[in-house]
Amino acid sequence: MNYILLTITLLPLVGALFVLMTPQDSGKKYVALGTTLLTFLVSLVLWFGWDSTNSGMQFVQHSAWIPEANIYFHLGVDGISMPLVLLTTFLMPIAVAFSNQHITDKVGPYLVLMLGLQSAMTGVFVALDMVVFFLFFEASLIPMYFLISRWGGDNRLYAAIKFFLYTLAGSAGILSALLGVLFMAGTVDVVAFQEAETLLPMGLQVWAFFAMAIGFGIKVPIFPFHTWLPDAHVQAPTAGSIILAGILLKMGTYGYVRFILPFFPDAAAQYGWIIAILAIIGIIYGALVALVQKDIKSLVAYSSVAHLGFVMLGIFSLNEQGISGAVLQMVNHGLSTGALFLMVGILYERRHTRMLDDFGGLWASVPVFTSLFLVVAMSSAGLPGLNGFVGEFTILLGMWATNPWFAAFGALGVILAAWYLLVAFRKMAQGPITNEANSAENLADLNRNELAMIVPLIVLFFVIGLFPNLFLDKISPSVAAMLGNTENAVIESHAASESANLTTEYTFTVSTK
Repeated sequence: MNYILLTITLLPLVGALFVLMTPQDSGKKYVALGTTLLTFLVSLVLWFGWDSTNSGMQFVQHSAWIPEANIYFHLGVDGISMPLVLLTTFLMPIAVAFSNQHITDKVGPYLVLMLGLQSAMTGVFVALDMVVFFLFFEASLIPMYFLISRWGGDNRLYAAIKFFLYTLAGSAGILSALLGVLFMAGTVDVVAFQEAETLLPMGLQVWAFFAMAIGFGIKVPIFPFHTWLPDAHVQAPTAGSIILAGILLKMGTYGYVRFILPFFPDAAAQYGWIIAILAIIGIIYGALVALVQKDIKSLVAYSSVAHLGFVMLGIFSLNEQGISGAVLQMVNHGLSTGALFLMVGILYERRHTRMLDDFGGLWASVPVFTSLFLVVAMSSAGLPGLNGFVGEFTILLGMWATNPWFAAFGALGVILAAWYLLVAFRKMAQGPITNEANSAENLADLNRNELAMIVPLIVLFFVIGLFPNLFLDKISPSVAAMLGNTENAVIESHAASESANLTTEYTFTVSTK
């Protein structure tokens, strides 16, 4: 039996126990950072041990849990989930390293919550039985709630409660749909479901599709369920914002690909245009609201609404190209937006303000910080040669094959992203220094520890931007297999019932290479 995924999932919890047993705060910080680095190194086994000829699940562990209810502790990764596991293990050492420099109050509980959060997030991406997935999904709420409510900003309790209530409401929809599928199909294991080529009755599909789509949509979040996100981001500690944007939001988009499309293919084909329209609204609305923000952190928060709209647009292209681009863009957004929050946090620790009007002329005083910030901003804006471009371009190509009008409206988001990010950069970095606090004498440039956090992110921007097939060659076969299994189930079910005559605007398609 393969225990590598269980090891990656549980190692942070083991580290959390050692943090509790370590007496000094300095020791706790070393233990937590060492745990996240060790977990990342172990997770590299997934990348270097990957079988490119296998489009199915790899590193599988399958154990009995509640066999009477056909529920199993089933773990595995394919090209869809493996990059998200690596994203989680890659970002966590950066978040913990930043925390080690700036968290001085209740260090032990803070680090235990961070490590517990990592275990829960990893579990989400490796669970193949939806009951196990749901338990990990819910477990991630508790550490993030306490991280925001205890170590957040002045309005942290309001933001934490709003985050918890919104996500809990979404979880109710997911749970109700999960139970409906379990009672009707006898399993919520996505692999068993697809291997049996099961197709649920259309009535159940439609009801469960919308229940689960709203639940995961709140977690993404898609418009109009996004209102909790800016409050949570602005009030969360910097490391919390990095993890929230970089990983937690992907749990929602991942849920659409992993469970909604395979479980409810007919409903997704018939009603997916609704989600696509909401995604387009989110792209344009999020960008326009970001454009008028005065708080840099709030600007980055609203940019997440826009960028995750692109991910949703790719998913509901319902073809291999669009969905593969969406999976890649999940990784890209985690890296780019995580880097933006990291750099905003570094600047805040120096100036104790996030207001754009309080800056200006930073290029003269902190040239290294400003130069790297420009690279990060261009990554988020989708500059060719950087990671954001390949994800968004692939998504738009996929959506163009499905609905050119949707692709055209979605492309407006690329223009708007460049607009609000360049405006923010101009206000921060260009022009004369009008506030003495921004002068080189009063504002330190990046130190070695901060460069060690930022440079790996920027290196990945260029690696993905210049060599996207390193990732797409692993993602696309699994997407094609998922779509092929789904399409076979639909075809066989419809062939068996002449009365099944659904008129849909979308169809699932698998690219032929």
